[in-house]
This record gives sequence, C-alpha cells and structure tokens, in this order.
Amino acid sequence: MRKTFGVKLVAAAALSLASLGAVSHAAMAETLRIGLEAADYSTLDPDRATATQDVALVSWMFNGLVRFAPGSADPARIEPDLASSWETSKDGLVWTFHLKDNVKFHEDYGTLSADDVVFSFERAKNPETSSYASDYAAFDKIEALDAKTVRITLREPVPGFLGLVANYHGGNIISKKAVEKLGADFQRHPIGTGPFKFDEAITQQSVSLTAFADYFRGAPHIDGIRADFIPSDSSRELAFRSGELDLIYGQRERHWVDQAMFWDNTTVDIFAPGEFRTLFINRAHAPLDNIKVRQAIADAIDVDQIVQFVGSGIARKGCSVVPVGYMGEDCSWAYSYNPEKAKQLLAEAGFENGLNLTAVVSSSSAQKPIMEVIQAQLAKVGINLQMNVVDHPTYHQQIRKDLSDLVFYGAARYPVADSYLSQFYHSDAAIGKPTAVTNFGHCDAGDADITAAKKAATDEERLKYWSAAQQKISEQVCSVPLFSLMQVWARNNALDYGVELKGSLNLAPPITELTTLSR
Repeated sequence: MRKTFGVKLVAAAALSLASLGAVSHAAMAETLRIGLEAADYSTLDPDRATATQDVALVSWMFNGLVRFAPGSADPARIEPDLASSWETSKDGLVWTFHLKDNVKFHEDYGTLSADDVVFSFERAKNPETSSYASDYAAFDKIEALDAKTVRITLREPVPGFLGLVANYHGGNIISKKAVEKLGADFQRHPIGTGPFKFDEAITQQSVSLTAFADYFRGAPHIDGIRADFIPSDSSRELAFRSGELDLIYGQRERHWVDQAMFWDNTTVDIFAPGEFRTLFINRAHAPLDNIKVRQAIADAIDVDQIVQFVGSGIARKGCSVVPVGYMGEDCSWAYSYNPEKAKQLLAEAGFENGLNLTAVVSSSSAQKPIMEVIQAQLAKVGINLQMNVVDHPTYHQQIRKDLSDLVFYGAARYPVADSYLSQFYHSDAAIGKPTAVTNFGHCDAGDADITAAKKAATDEERLKYWSAAQQKISEQVCSVPLFSLMQVWARNNALDYGVELKGSLNLAPPITELTTLSR
C-alpha cells in the first residue's frame, strides 16, 4: 500500500510504543510511542530546556498564559491558555492577565494562582535559573493583584510581547510549590498544568508521560506518550517501519523524504518554523580575531551548494543574520561566494600556506553531513577544518564551553528580529559571560542598535535600528547565515493530531487532549 504524502507547513506527530508481546493490540494503541533523534534528554525544566528533544517533551506538559493555536506558529493566532482574558495600556507597558478558574497542577501541587505566574516569570528573567533571561530583561514588575490577576509592567515596549508569555520557552508556567519542594530535582520531575504529566525517565532510553485526567480542557484521548531516545537514523526507521513506533523524527534531507513518502501507511509532514542554520565564527579565538580571516571564511562558503545538497522544500536560503521571514529581516548586506577573494584575504592575513581550524560537530544527521560540505568548501581555499564529532548532548555542552572555532547552530525563535539579535549577537549573550545565551561569535558590533530598538516607540523606528544592527554585524563578520531547515516527521496514518497542522514553535508535534491513535 502506498503511503500518503502530506507536505504541511507545520505539524508534527506523535508516537506509540508499547511492549510488543503480552500486551494486547488495543492497549498498544493507547500509548503514543515517539522516536526522538537524541541519546538522552538534558533537562525537563522549561526555563533550561534548549535542546530539541527537551523542548518537545516540555511542550506536552506545560501551558503559558496564552498559546499559539495547536498546529500553528502564527503570532496572529495567539489565543487564551491559562489566562481567560487580558488588557494592555495604551503605551503597551502595562499588561493585566486574568487567570482561568480551577486549573490544576499535576500530582498534588494544587491549583494555579497568580503567585505561580509571578514566580514563573521572576524565574524566567533570572540568568541563574533561566536560559532565556535576556528575553525578559524588559520585565520591570510582575505583580499578583489578587489570586487570579497578574500585572506585568515593562521598562520599554516589547515587540511581540505575547510571545514571551505564550507556551514557549520561558513563557511556560510552573508550580512554585513544586520548585520549592523539589529543588534541583525539578529538572528531572517537572510539574506543569498540561495534558500530559511526567511519569518516568530511564537514562539514555526513554521518557514516559501519562494522560492528566484533570486537565482543564478535558482528559486526553490517549493514555500517554513514551518518547524513546534513538540517535541512529536507521534504528528509528526500522522501529517505525516494523510498527514499534507511531511517529519518528525524520531526516531533514530531500532524498530521505522522497524514500519515506512511499512507505506503507505513512505520512511525511514538513512544517515550519525552519530552524535557522548559521555558522558562527568565534572572534575570541586567534586567528579568527583577524577580520580578513573571517571575511575569507565567509567568501569560501557556497550557500547555494549547501541548499542544493539539503534539498528543495527542506531548506530555504538565508541572507541576513536574522532568520528568513522574521519581522525586521534585512538582506542588504548578504555575503557572496568568492573563493578567489578568500584565498587573497588569507594571504593578506599571513596564511598564504593555509590555516587550521577546529569545530565541535554534532553527529546528528541534521548537522554532520552539512558540516562535511562546509569542510570541503573551506579546504578549496586552504582552510583545513578538523571536525571533532560528538553526540548531540556533548556538542551542546562543549560549544557552551567556548571550545570550537566554528559553531554550526540551528534555532527557531519568536519571529521578530530582536529575539535573534539579542540572543545570538548582543555581547551580553556572549559565551563565557554570566548572562550568556548563544552568542558563539562573541559579536558586539550591533549592541547599541539592538538596545535602542528595544526602547523604540514605533515599529518604523524599531526597524531602522534592527537594520543598522544587521549591517554592523555583517561588516564584523560574526557569522555566515546559511539556511532555514524545515521540520520533518514521519507518522503512521493511524495517528490523528486532532488539529490542522501548520506550524509549531516548539519544533515538535502538538500532542494534545485531542490527539487520537486508531489502530
């Protein structure tokens, strides 16, 4: 039977894995088994979850004050979640949220109150407890006006403010009581309000979630989720095609999609947002502190060849340091492929006989093959790139220790320029600082404009500052923008998400109370 092929601009799926054997067919269908491309999870604390597999698991257990409609990554479709309604002042500096009644936390942690919301955002803005603290720098006061009302006062207007209080990254609301009771164990035993609650984690094997019967939108249709960590692409495929998995993280390559679309009872979903792939050049490492060396690297990279390698429909070429399609993206200063100029610049920098660089590279199929293409391109101009290939969690650990000359990194953020510029290009976010986020290039050229844009009163003024920041960052050559890589998942046709899928900022299927599995 030929599989149906659904290329959707969003979407993702879920899985079902039960133990094949003594368990009945009906029982198997009640638990969704998912195959994730990872060796293990790193943390289930939503304020620290940055790895793709961690963010996915968190998204099924937590809620925000508002949410992106399931199956959507469109900011225009933000809707109420834990808040029933909200108001804002005319100047956009004061936001007041009214919480829904009788929203229960998992286990015995009581009912959601304004104190939990205040605690959650104070924690999200604290660099000692959050990887997203820079996003919340403009949060001046967070107050509980009463048990069901929260007021947030900003220092300056924040473009896309609702995205910061949505079910995404630091916007996820946690139980104050649980964090205070569990302490460091909260990252291994998260407590949220979502449709699924944490059950069990087996190191380097799986994380199991169970349906939360008291979920405020109603009990889920499926009994739970089991996410298996299967870093091997071939092993995930085998488990899926043999019926042990209902949903797998696919390979984001055209040739894989073209093959998977002919598997029996299978749908391949390709969806947004794309994770923007960038090659960061570490200015803190000599000789990369030499502008001519950084320019040579930019001139040596043929982005068109890389996009062709990844495949049409899977990759969208980038141009600015701001991702494709984000509000404020300006491509006026894009780099162009010029290998002869690269050789000339290296010679002028004193490296006419070549240059040796090292890079920590993830073994992930979404990274290693592309870095091999980049390695070959650099070799043509005399740059020898030694790749230290490690598993994906180790890769994340090592690049955050500043161990790599070049850092290939992909991420999706709330689709406005500030979210990317602040986290990847402001010096406050540079690796090694207490406020570090993901500024792997140690860039500082756009600081003043990035900061000024945060205080701008109008979009017109904000766009002007963002444009200036992109020009200065481009001239400093902190990175080489590559492409946006779309999400690719394969699911059994028995899996129904319960919603039309058009996007997921959490980069994973929106498994909700509406999701069904009919075998």
